[in-house]
Amino acid sequence: MGTLWPLMQCPECAHPDTRVVDSRPVEGGTSIRRRRECERCEGRFTTYERLANVRMVRKRSGLLQPFDASKVRAGLSSALADRPVPTGGVDGIVDRIDANLQAFGSPIDSERIGQLVLAELRALDEVAYLRFASVYQDFQGARDFEEALASLDEQVSFND
Repeated sequence: MGTLWPLMQCPECAHPDTRVVDSRPVEGGTSIRRRRECERCEGRFTTYERLANVRMVRKRSGLLQPFDASKVRAGLSSALADRPVPTGGVDGIVDRIDANLQAFGSPIDSERIGQLVLAELRALDEVAYLRFASVYQDFQGARDFEEALASLDEQVSFND
């Protein structure tokens, strides 16, 4: 026996039994428009079916879950707390990371997302970079911070 899907409810009377009266491709064939009729009140309404582009993320544990930009935003906001960030700075970073991830397909390793966040923070704010790196890379002591600072110093000397 197959999976039981929730039925399309009538928006007028919430009755669960509706039938498709007409169905046709729209938006250049990327969607389907369906005219439906309620079996109870005979009200008609339109539904659209669109393919949901869900990118999956492979966590370190191997678990797959949908990409959630709000998690990236939360991590950035924590790292950038009390730091001078231009208005829209976090949203701009999230948008750039999201656009960058489009090129990788699915599933995306969570490590790649972390690297993209670190690269953005490194360019924006060293303190925020260190905050994020300390959690993301699981710093265990002062030596880990020293190595991260040395890495930042190397970048500065290359750019001079």
